[in-house]
Amino acid sequence: MAKVSTYLNFKGNTFEVFEFYKSVFGTEYSGPVTRMGDVNIEGMPPAGDDTKDLIMNIQLPILGGHLLMGTDTPGEWGDALIIGNNVSIMLHTDSREQADELFAALSGGGKVEMAMADQFWGDYYGSFDDKYGVSWMIVHSPAR
Repeated sequence: MAKVSTYLNFKGNTFEVFEFYKSVFGTEYSGPVTRMGDVNIEGMPPAGDDTKDLIMNIQLPILGGHLLMGTDTPGEWGDALIIGNNVSIMLHTDSREQADELFAALSGGGKVEMAMADQFWGDYYGSFDDKYGVSWMIVHSPAR
């Protein structure tokens, strides 16, 4: 079933933030907490000592089935993190076709960051800012 989650970006303190949210909502992480050093991407150097412990992905269910997701965003990996570009709406689709349709419709006139494509972690994923500056992530995860 399709759903919506919220994706938050932080500058090195994602785990601390999510530990706080975990204590507030009294829930447990959904799946493993993945750190930058846990991932080996072909063609890219391994995470350095300054980034290996940073969070690549963390997921925490909060209220009403809503999933709060997060990552650390080191400044040297892209745009500087500022309040305003640290939140994305993430759409989890029922199919690749639905993902493509939503991506095409919402990204029109906007700025594509990553076109829809199969990713190393196993999902079909893309991201963009729409023509109004709202950040979106669209993902289809095959049944696991």
